[in-house]
Amino acid sequence: MATRHLLSTAAVLAVGTIASGHPHFDKTVTAKLPNGVEATIIYNTTPANELRAAETKPGVFVTPRRPLLKLSGELKAGAVTLAAGEYTIGVIKNSDKDWTMALYKGTLARGETADPAKVIKLESVYSASAGTAEHMLVDITPGHGKQEGRAVLTLHFGSMFLAGALS
Repeated sequence: MATRHLLSTAAVLAVGTIASGHPHFDKTVTAKLPNGVEATIIYNTTPANELRAAETKPGVFVTPRRPLLKLSGELKAGAVTLAAGEYTIGVIKNSDKDWTMALYKGTLARGETADPAKVIKLESVYSASAGTAEHMLVDITPGHGKQEGRAVLTLHFGSMFLAGALS
């Protein structure tokens, strides 16, 4: 009888775990850049849905769940100067095998379309061979290759990996 009760309890717990799905986390990543500017990323580890990426039209700024980049001071990003403040992190599809990391000055409400005049394209590197991220990962890392010596904003979403130069 005790064994049957124990098995029943285990079955209920297993079904409850499966039914509730797996968690997604709200994350905050902060980096102090060499010039003293503090860059903070705020995002949610949303599942990587590459079907949505495949359906995206070229030239359109898209942002999975609107991750934010907050800068404590002015930052030179290649030929562009980013003022202190908040930016929505996103990407622009150039073709099926080429994407550009971009920032949108300010925040976007769910379903809101970005004003193209406020979209800032970053010098970007795109790869589809950096492995798979089942959930979106956003970070600030030291660059390598042609971005060596620069701070880069990275976004890994499914098989898509982008690095956009921040300095």
